[in-house]
Amino acid sequence: MLKTVLVSSNFLFSFFLLLSCGGKNDKAPAAAAQANQVKDYPVITITARQTTLFSDYPATVQGQQNIEIRPKIDGYIEQIYVDEGSTVKKGQPLFRISAPQYEQGVRTAQANINIAQADVNAAQMQVNKVRPLVEKNIISRYELESAQYTLQARQAALAQARATLANARTNLGYTRITSPVNGVVGSIPHKIGSLVSSATPEPLTTVSNIGNIYAYFSINEKQALEFSANTKGASVQERIATIPPVTLILSTGNEFPQKGRIETASGLINTETGSISVRATFPNPGNIVRSGSSGVVRIPRTVDTALLVPQKATYEIQGKKFVYVVESTNTVRSAEIQVMESGNGQYFVVQRGLNPGERVVLEGVAGLTEGASIAARPVNTDSVFAQVTK
Repeated sequence: MLKTVLVSSNFLFSFFLLLSCGGKNDKAPAAAAQANQVKDYPVITITARQTTLFSDYPATVQGQQNIEIRPKIDGYIEQIYVDEGSTVKKGQPLFRISAPQYEQGVRTAQANINIAQADVNAAQMQVNKVRPLVEKNIISRYELESAQYTLQARQAALAQARATLANARTNLGYTRITSPVNGVVGSIPHKIGSLVSSATPEPLTTVSNIGNIYAYFSINEKQALEFSANTKGASVQERIATIPPVTLILSTGNEFPQKGRIETASGLINTETGSISVRATFPNPGNIVRSGSSGVVRIPRTVDTALLVPQKATYEIQGKKFVYVVESTNTVRSAEIQVMESGNGQYFVVQRGLNPGERVVLEGVAGLTEGASIAARPVNTDSVFAQVTK
């Protein structure tokens, strides 16, 4: 009985030993197969396609007119008819200045006119009195000429008095200040009771006509030369006219709904900055954008045969950009590319380093090495760029 138990124990031990050895031998080939397995990567084929590039330029926004309102006479601010930020119409009252001396000047000038008119009447009566006496040879003709000269002098004095009255009324009109244009009232630094004059440094306020707004930005000399070389037209204005409508990006990051046009560029290069000032004009219905705002002018440019590569398909080493090109043997090689960025930040326009028809790894480039074998999975290029160009 003991012998039978020992034999059974030895048999079970040998059986489990064989099972354990067999398990180890099966795992080794599986691990080797897994190590040699080629990983799948999405691949796109580079093709030339039409695309629109955007160039962004920081800009400052000004109203079509920014008119400083200044007093022409000395006096105290008696009344303020508007508040800061108010929308006003042309001719609408803004301020009233208390200057009694000008009212007195009008009354004095009117009195002088009455005196001058009386003198004219008296001189006319003298002429009428002398004329028949001269005609009857009762008195010398000299008396008539003297009376006529006196009448002319009195008439000249009357004209002078009337001019003085007009000037006095003009000065009195300066006490009531109205808006010269339709616009929006700026800050009002002087309050009721403040003494102001034509020499006061600060204006009473500024009225901004913002029915249209001007966005001013600068381009450097190189960009200006490239624009002149790549744009048709015999003059600057003809070349500017070929630029498509531009977009204003507000400080919130949103696009201003109205499109604008570039209308003018300065004829001189700023020697300090090496740049040229450019102005784009935008309609501003509802006075949404105010004078003094900031933004970005975005200028589109259409390229008919651009080689595009998604930014996620690139990697960077020491400031240089690379992609992995898939060879016919499904191995990859790194290729340096030179690009210019587009406005949406989703893809690059390749200038050098790639040719139409070459295949590029779309995703997962961080896990690749030079000469690695991959399982290329073709991806429809149109669908890829339909997503990144949205």
